[in-house]
Amino acid sequence: MSLDLSVDRSSPVPLYFQLSQQLEAAIEHGALTPGSLLGNEIELAARLGLSRPTVRQAIQSLVDKGLLVRRRGVGTQVVHSQVKRPLELSSLYDDLEAAGQRPATKVLVNTVVPATAEIAAALGIAEDSEVHRVERLRLAHGEPMAYLCNHIPPGLLDLDTAQLEATGLYRMMRGVGITLHSARQSIGARAATADEAERLAEPEGAPLLTMQRVTFDDTGRAVEFGSHTYRPSRYSFEFQLLVRP
Repeated sequence: MSLDLSVDRSSPVPLYFQLSQQLEAAIEHGALTPGSLLGNEIELAARLGLSRPTVRQAIQSLVDKGLLVRRRGVGTQVVHSQVKRPLELSSLYDDLEAAGQRPATKVLVNTVVPATAEIAAALGIAEDSEVHRVERLRLAHGEPMAYLCNHIPPGLLDLDTAQLEATGLYRMMRGVGITLHSARQSIGARAATADEAERLAEPEGAPLLTMQRVTFDDTGRAVEFGSHTYRPSRYSFEFQLLVRP
């Protein structure tokens, strides 16, 4: 590993945190690529003049974030950087692609169902009227990232399964002339059910990020109602907060 790492002993920031931040930045910016070995703790500690427990703490913090993994007989290895998604009206597929995460999609369900009261209210349609239900597993570098469940009003676009697996839903909408304008979104967290844990390769009860979104086009028409769950070790939302004048 040929990285320019250093620590400032006069800084109030803990040494382990300084090291972990530099390693995380190297992963995020591609200086440490997926699959590369970090080197052992003894060598890294000697190189930086740090104690081995300090280096171990820095590495463990990145293991806990899902950026590094310890493999027996191999060493500490870089996996994939966490996707940090800005809070703007964009699709997960486009965000993963922009982050160099090689997105892939597996369609689990593509059918027509009667709208429940919740779905009908979100989409502004009559309860029990037909809506398209699409369930997808979104992967990055072959690993599950998110489970996506979307309900779309009928007649909006052709929801071909092969096309859904080849690209993103918003890209398909734009392709048929739908102009996405705004969305109403809520973000939360909860424990994974057994089914969710199996889909996302997480233990049952593991924390998951949740997101619900109703998206509107430029005419004010609701064009999709999404209910998604994400692996927090691989995914986060970024906010920009402004002081109210």
